[in-house]
Amino acid sequence: MAHNSSRPHSSKALDSCVRALAPLLFMALLLAGCASQLPVHVERPVSTALAQPQDTALGQLIERQRPARVKPQASAFHLLAGAQSAYGARLALAESAQHTLDLQYYAIHADQSSQRLLRSLVSAARRGVRVRVLLDDFHSTGADAQVMRLAFVPGIEMRMFNPLAGARSSPLGRAYTVLTDFQRAQQRMHNKLFAADNVMAVVGGRNLGDAYFDADINGNFVDLDVLAAGPVVKELSRSFDSYWNNARAYPVQSLIGLDELRQLRARYAQDDEQTSQELSDAARAQPAPGIWDQRPLKLDATPWVWASAVVLADRPAKIASEHEDALEQPPPAHPAPQSQGQNLRLREQSAPALQAATVVDGLLALVRSARRELLVVSPYFVPGPDMMQAFAEARSRGVSVRVLTNSLASNDAPLAHAGYARHRKQLLEMGVELHELLSQPANLRSALRAGRSAWGSSGTSGASRAMLHTKLLVIDNHLVVIGSMNLDLRSQLQNTELALLIASRSLAGLATHSIDASLAYGSWHLQLGPEQQLTWRAPRDSERDDEHSEPDASWGLRLLLRLIGPLAPDELL
Repeated sequence: MAHNSSRPHSSKALDSCVRALAPLLFMALLLAGCASQLPVHVERPVSTALAQPQDTALGQLIERQRPARVKPQASAFHLLAGAQSAYGARLALAESAQHTLDLQYYAIHADQSSQRLLRSLVSAARRGVRVRVLLDDFHSTGADAQVMRLAFVPGIEMRMFNPLAGARSSPLGRAYTVLTDFQRAQQRMHNKLFAADNVMAVVGGRNLGDAYFDADINGNFVDLDVLAAGPVVKELSRSFDSYWNNARAYPVQSLIGLDELRQLRARYAQDDEQTSQELSDAARAQPAPGIWDQRPLKLDATPWVWASAVVLADRPAKIASEHEDALEQPPPAHPAPQSQGQNLRLREQSAPALQAATVVDGLLALVRSARRELLVVSPYFVPGPDMMQAFAEARSRGVSVRVLTNSLASNDAPLAHAGYARHRKQLLEMGVELHELLSQPANLRSALRAGRSAWGSSGTSGASRAMLHTKLLVIDNHLVVIGSMNLDLRSQLQNTELALLIASRSLAGLATHSIDASLAYGSWHLQLGPEQQLTWRAPRDSERDDEHSEPDASWGLRLLLRLIGPLAPDELL
């Protein structure tokens, strides 16, 4: 699962608890009673994306910027270099939308950065924009449940995907629900999408919360988004509609009442006041990252890369429904995606990926198609048998394979690191180049001096811990995949995911250049010694010595990895 380290920390604690206790929870499931049931007869009015996006201001803006030589089916892309531009892009879409805003997220946290964005949604609804918010239900407990108040704002519809029955007042109540409905609870909608007028959209790894926008004093995620515009957004909207109109999506009003949400708000008001005071004290001691005076991205001045692209999206049915016999809503009527011009060649080239059962299976098909170079960035990297075989076959063809993932110290889910650690030596033996993110942000400054990173300043402010959250593949310096997926068994088997596959040497070169700088200056390079001993080679200019055990990790964390790690199966990490 994706994780959050922003205030409040209850959601992250629950995530870590579920990962750490997964084997025990599975055993306890045999002894647990039945969880309370979700509502059966639920009204879900069918709605779909805007049919004529080209007539909107955003549609006209992107057409004005389309170069004459670019074919009609090409789409436009802009890498969002760092947290501030990622935040500003979302603000710009919310403030520029004329007809529709569609948001699909794994987590929206009740903190300062989210409040600013959600206020922009309310403003959009007040000026007549139809706002649809689809949120996975896992984090909608405790203080974060307050986000569900959006559903009671006129003009805003909000649905929870794969909701869990039971109390939302505390993480402990949610933990009990997870215990009694374990099989379904571990399957989550991990997609991330922010779309305006069916013509521009942000896709990537970020959820909505302080830690994803370099605004948390404790730790920040190093992440990457892409702003997309043009025909490919229609494909993204088709995926959104398939989830929105699915029987697994429950309107908030069918799950919780406004009075209960008000009680939650009152309960956490004191905590919010205390946290605000703590943030103010921290700001006086150390300047804030600067996100709060961030203005919307200037869309009319955005430099675009024009390229063909396709969407890789898991189907909602990948997640089991509590009521297997429930009547599924019919799929919304959409015209078939056009496959002409530049997109025809890309669709033929990526046919195995598009025909794969899941997004991660599609990525493995792309790995098998690599001929020269493969660059993988995955925060939770737990390769199952299919992935290990794909990497071995790539190396046998002479493909250079480089992987950047979290170190134990930078990983916000240490148990996920256990699944990766048990495969490290085998990966190194087959010739895969492994790098682990440096958790100390001060040592990332050299990477920024070497070349502007694709993730800009994220994770480099102050003394907060840097944690990798970017999900990216670059194949043969030509195909770029950016999305919500990790290369792990959870993304392959449990979660639903969303990704953009873009055919662009320009975009691939930009991403590769920035990652190369991060590999050299911001990560440990793992190597095997003559006696199969792991060595962590220190980054350039870091003034650090090489290490022979998990760098910067406490003895307690290392002990946890040794004791509990072997008990946790890869598919639950």
